[in-house]
Amino acid sequence: MDDLPPLTLETFWAIINGEIPDKGVNALVWDCLGYRYNAQTQQWDISAVSSDWSSQYPEPPDFMGSRPATVKLTRSIPAEDKQLLKEQLGFEGYKVGELTPTLTRRATAVSWLLSYLRQQNAL
Repeated sequence: MDDLPPLTLETFWAIINGEIPDKGVNALVWDCLGYRYNAQTQQWDISAVSSDWSSQYPEPPDFMGSRPATVKLTRSIPAEDKQLLKEQLGFEGYKVGELTPTLTRRATAVSWLLSYLRQQNAL
């Protein structure tokens, strides 16, 4: 996961606009959660992952393909951070006719990443 894009507004818009592949979106969230892949052992190192996540997901979940994982991600966003998409990006949401599970999951990932940055005092 060495080639991850930086957590910038440009990256967040690229996620929302579908310009970053699902694998890349997953990798960004995994990295922030603490999942690290060890190429030598070909296993995931979860020593930096909170027990709340590692107990349920000993391997990083596919947030773009799994509704339960995305629901957990949504619920892990503190209430005070729920409006960061709108506040930081001015994102008003998708139009009803273009709404798909993938777009919703992308918005959730960006919302979580923004919350992560705020919690790290980097926002």
